[in-house]
Amino acid sequence: MRPRSPAASESPRFHPSPLRDDAMGRSWLFAWGLAAVAFGGASLIVPLYVVELGGGAFVLGVLFATASFVGVPGALVFGNLADRTGKRRPFVLAALVVATATTLVIPTLESVPLVIAANAALWLGFAAAVPVLTLLAVSGEPEHRWTAVIARLNEYQGIGWAAGLGLGFVVTAVVSLRYDPVTAQRAFLFVCAASAAAGLALAARALPPDSGTVSEPSPTRLRRRVREASRFNVRGAAFPFTPARFDPRGLRPRVLIDRFSPALATYFAAVLVVFTGFGVFFAPLPAYLAGVGFGSSETFALYFALNAAAAAFYGRAGRLAEAYGVYEVHAGALLGRGVALPTVAVVGVAGGSTLFALSATGAAFVAIGVTWAAIAVTAAALVTRLAPPAIRGEALGAYGALVAVGGGFGGIVGGWLASSGYPIAFVAAGGTVVVGTGIVVALARRPGQRSERRHGTGEETGQ
Repeated sequence: MRPRSPAASESPRFHPSPLRDDAMGRSWLFAWGLAAVAFGGASLIVPLYVVELGGGAFVLGVLFATASFVGVPGALVFGNLADRTGKRRPFVLAALVVATATTLVIPTLESVPLVIAANAALWLGFAAAVPVLTLLAVSGEPEHRWTAVIARLNEYQGIGWAAGLGLGFVVTAVVSLRYDPVTAQRAFLFVCAASAAAGLALAARALPPDSGTVSEPSPTRLRRRVREASRFNVRGAAFPFTPARFDPRGLRPRVLIDRFSPALATYFAAVLVVFTGFGVFFAPLPAYLAGVGFGSSETFALYFALNAAAAAFYGRAGRLAEAYGVYEVHAGALLGRGVALPTVAVVGVAGGSTLFALSATGAAFVAIGVTWAAIAVTAAALVTRLAPPAIRGEALGAYGALVAVGGGFGGIVGGWLASSGYPIAFVAAGGTVVVGTGIVVALARRPGQRSERRHGTGEETGQ
């Protein structure tokens, strides 16, 4: 552990972080966790609701893409506004107001275009809050505590997200015993709204006031600490179209392009291809699951299994990367996911009884979640290793942007392909990921790019 910075602890402008282990800090974390319950539940119930309103695979692709494309500009605009004004509370509270309002309004809507617009507003609020929350977490903290406080914030968000999926299973299963599926979905959307409203009320009390005098953390050092603390990213397991916790506000495209290395450009091409494949698969997936006979509760159970598998495997993935190398684990996980995606179509078509189909599909979802953990753990390490030191922060911002662009484009393509048949879309998704894996393997075999066996995820590689 690094020694405590005297400047940080003795400066009269130092203010305790809201994430310290006191009652106020725990209340603040719990408030964002309650909001994450709403976001996690909404990430799946809104697509299912669109399907019940008559939206097909292509409509889900549009829903997926609009949520994707608002992510990066939302983080850029509101992150910069928070920097310029020195305010944190208003942006976090505004995001929670948007989450409450949209999840309250969506179940009253019967127009698919209006639901798509409301869903885009929901994820714009989420994307806007994430960089502000990260800055709020580290404000006033000495640098050696940044990893710990961001990790706690990320953990509360991840637990809330997974809890939202679990709660969706319970609520839709119970309500469906007496009412139709649409009523069950609307009931759970109101539960999401209640959770977001509770988070808003608690945050209004617990968030610290904006002093306007706290020194800002160094963007480069902050991005490094964000990478170190972002392992518990269950959201990305089945929602791969917004950057995890990479702060894109310092992104300078011209500087980045001028200093691109061929290796970094090659890996970025692989990222774009791979996340396009992920988008092709995940965008029409809720409509596919409904079409093969899974109700809302079964679908929530599948997504929960996927996210739980990812969360449980993060530590193991890091140890594998340390033992076998970042390139090897990254490429192996990508290949495994590329095979697992079309497997979902195979087990769905040949599933037979509902119980067997659910079990077989669940096993495929667990495999998809496990591979995500390995991909997430190793991706930032590869970007940091391949980027010249002067542009590592910009490279990570570009990675986050490519994740969003690839996911959004893949959503449109996946919805279009699924209109001709879900097996076509899922095979295309898996094939696209395998192509991206081939690019990573080719990159790993270039001279000078072989990974050091014992340096998988440590500080040397930036993870």
